Amino acid sequence: MPQERANEDFISNLNGTTLLEISVGLPIAPLCLLTRGLLLILYFLLHGKPLHSSSGHFLLDFSVLVVPPVLSCTVLAPVLLWVILSIVAFCIGLVFIIYHKRTRYAKVPLKQILSDFWRSGLEPTYIPSITAFRVFVNVLTSISILAVDFPQYPRRYAKTETYGTGVMDFGVGSFVFGNAVVCPEVRLRPGEVRRASFSLVRQFLAIWPLLFLGLGRLLSVKAVEYHEHVSEYGVHWNFFFTLAAVRMGASLLLAVFPVHKSWIVAVALAVVYESLLHLLRLKAFILHGGDGNDSRDGFLNANREGVFSVVGYLAIYMASVQVGLYLLKKRSTVREWCGVIRVLLSYFCLLFICLHIAQTHIDAVSRRMANLSFCIWVVAYALLLFSCFLAADLVLVFAKLLVEGADVPGSWNLAQVTPKKHDSVELRGLKSVCMVSAVNRNQLLYFLLANVLTGLVNMLVDTIHSSTFAAMVILHLYMLTNCLVMCQLQAKNIIFKWW
Repeated sequence: MPQERANEDFISNLNGTTLLEISVGLPIAPLCLLTRGLLLILYFLLHGKPLHSSSGHFLLDFSVLVVPPVLSCTVLAPVLLWVILSIVAFCIGLVFIIYHKRTRYAKVPLKQILSDFWRSGLEPTYIPSITAFRVFVNVLTSISILAVDFPQYPRRYAKTETYGTGVMDFGVGSFVFGNAVVCPEVRLRPGEVRRASFSLVRQFLAIWPLLFLGLGRLLSVKAVEYHEHVSEYGVHWNFFFTLAAVRMGASLLLAVFPVHKSWIVAVALAVVYESLLHLLRLKAFILHGGDGNDSRDGFLNANREGVFSVVGYLAIYMASVQVGLYLLKKRSTVREWCGVIRVLLSYFCLLFICLHIAQTHIDAVSRRMANLSFCIWVVAYALLLFSCFLAADLVLVFAKLLVEGADVPGSWNLAQVTPKKHDSVELRGLKSVCMVSAVNRNQLLYFLLANVLTGLVNMLVDTIHSSTFAAMVILHLYMLTNCLVMCQLQAKNIIFKWW
């Protein structure tokens, strides 16, 4: 059997994993971010100064933010729950040490500290959880797109064939969610009005890189005869085209409907699309082709999964726009952000109930069709993941409250604590060596680089027959390259965004 066919079969005909296992694995990224922040605060507490070494920062970031997710989705996947519990226990231990060595509130009882923490003011214009969510979706996606080609990556985590909930299925949906919560329509200032024609032109200019990358991926894949999973998006379609179509479609809808009613548009899209899947036999067409024998004749027939799933992803995008509007409301205290977590978890519970009803009485989750159940699942679990990032940020705020002068790149600063003038240069220096900030500044380039390196590895290495040691070395070198390039660009203040 040719190598390309073997690789294609290796990632085909999969049915995903359970919602419980995905739920257990969601906190891994927020916990890694929390661990890294607590370690930096402890370092400051023990040495009286922040970690200044750029190489030291990079080593810490890579070791804590990247290595655990790589191991968790490969060799440590069978003991994932114990990995999560171990990191939680480690974080609790770090908070305990910081609390007992605190330099602020040294003789104040815990009750009073918690009361002050509850009323603490935060920077109202910066929400680090949004950045962390978007960056880690990118990082975890880059890990998975290569790891899935190795036997050490559990098959149940890979993208499902027709029905099921795979980790990578959630990844593509959360990518759309992350883009929507910071879209231009969400970031409009109160009272600011932008002409619909201006917004549409701007979005068209913004999506051409996605169209260019989609075309580039299509041509390169066909040229080198790289293995393809045709039932994922189709013969010619790929995720870059989906992102471009969703962004343009959302701009058209938001030019017609009020942005604060986007959740209504989302529900209407998902429900109408689900109805069409059943009433017009669209479901049979997507799954089996125009002739019922999985033919791929004609553009629409050849790319039916990619073309029609855009409607489902568009529904996710519109729902996420509503979430973004809610998150960007002006809030300035810990109490208010704790209230946000309660609201998000309440909506998660409501959507989880809706998911159960949809899967029981309508249809199971299908990424291939991006049906109603898939839309509900993605939005629900994106809210849960974002809540985890938000909770981790608030724990870091509590730790920083206890240590005078402590700072963690990419985290909230306490509004009432004004940095000393001589610290401003140091704080700017800390931000320049933050891996999260580095990836955030060049997210599209990072995703492109990960795709290119994934293709190179697959052409040079027989991944499906690799030993565990070889797989781990390759995956870590691959991620090291991705992150090192981003950090070098950050250090030189280079941003690849010319549109």
